[in-house]
Amino acid sequence: MDHVLTEPTSSFGNKKCSIHKKVLEYYCSEDDTCLCVSCCLVGKHRGHQVELLDEASEKKKKKLRKYLDKLNPQKAAIQTRIQSLQNQKGKIQEKASEKRKNMNKLFMNIKEQLEIAEKKVLSEISRQEIKMVSKICHLIKKMEIKEDKLSRKMHHVKEMCRVTDPIRLLQQRASLSDKSVEAKEEEAAVSDEEMTDDLEDVLISSILHRSMKDVVTYVTSNFGFHVPDILDILLDVDTAHTYMGLSEDLRTATDLDINQGRPESPGRFQTYCQVLSRCSFSSGRHYWEVEWNQIGDCGIGMCYPSIERNGYQSALDHNDKSWCLFLSDKKCSALYNSVKIILDVNPTCPTLGVFLDYEAGRLSFYELCDPIRHLHTFRASFTEPLHVILYVLDEASVKIRS
Repeated sequence: MDHVLTEPTSSFGNKKCSIHKKVLEYYCSEDDTCLCVSCCLVGKHRGHQVELLDEASEKKKKKLRKYLDKLNPQKAAIQTRIQSLQNQKGKIQEKASEKRKNMNKLFMNIKEQLEIAEKKVLSEISRQEIKMVSKICHLIKKMEIKEDKLSRKMHHVKEMCRVTDPIRLLQQRASLSDKSVEAKEEEAAVSDEEMTDDLEDVLISSILHRSMKDVVTYVTSNFGFHVPDILDILLDVDTAHTYMGLSEDLRTATDLDINQGRPESPGRFQTYCQVLSRCSFSSGRHYWEVEWNQIGDCGIGMCYPSIERNGYQSALDHNDKSWCLFLSDKKCSALYNSVKIILDVNPTCPTLGVFLDYEAGRLSFYELCDPIRHLHTFRASFTEPLHVILYVLDEASVKIRS
């Protein structure tokens, strides 16, 4: 009853020594192998440190349990991470579902507004049509009356022409005054009327434009962000590098590599061909677009007004006061505080969209191709007003689009 029992087996192949054909009873820790008694006494393992299989097995189990104790926290951490990701997945799906509902509602409202706009425009066209057709019908009726009178008069004249009696003919009291001038004048008046009463396209366009503007206002207010008037984002000449060219409307910056002879200014960039916008954003959500001529290098971003104007620190990629998207020949990078993130995109579209959510600390860039592609998003806690900043090099040109 004190014997150690094992499960019955029909094969002892893995329990016997392959050399001496004896039962394996010992374990050699030096060679990590199981031995029979002959291996220990006369085999190549003679003199090695050996121990009974049960003792060696218990030692290995002890090591495995310790290793398992180390693995358990790792597994628990992985399970926690998986649960966290599952929760995030659920939140994203829930948020996407909510956004989908909101978008369905938004587009239903847009469709309603577009239908109202369509009715307004078609109603205006019908109103103008009725008005003009009514005028023309009135003129036609007048002309038909004149035509009838003229026809009767012509018939009477023809009858007089058939009279053979001179006395009778001469005694006829027919009015032969020439009224053709009146007809010509009336015809001319009708022609002028048709010219001046053409459909008023300006009025129709005005109604359509106002309706579309209402739709855009509704959409932007629904999302809670402001699309700045293009006149709001003008470039500040007093900050422009002296080798930078600015368009008359102050919306385009170009590297001319020719000194523009601008006067000294404490706000002017002196080392790099950069310029700030006049306006700044210190709250809210804003969106605007820029266009690159796809020549040379350019940088498009936002920065604090306290950015250095001279030296190494004034470069867009070497300070903690600017966030910039850098575009070069088939390359696109995100720059901030000496950190350069090379983006895995090949920008082929010259037009970019910029979205700023000041309170959320988010600055995002998009390539306005079809479909629109997200390029990069900076995350930060903004502490100063933000100005648009542009950088151009090697004949590059960047335009703030209307």
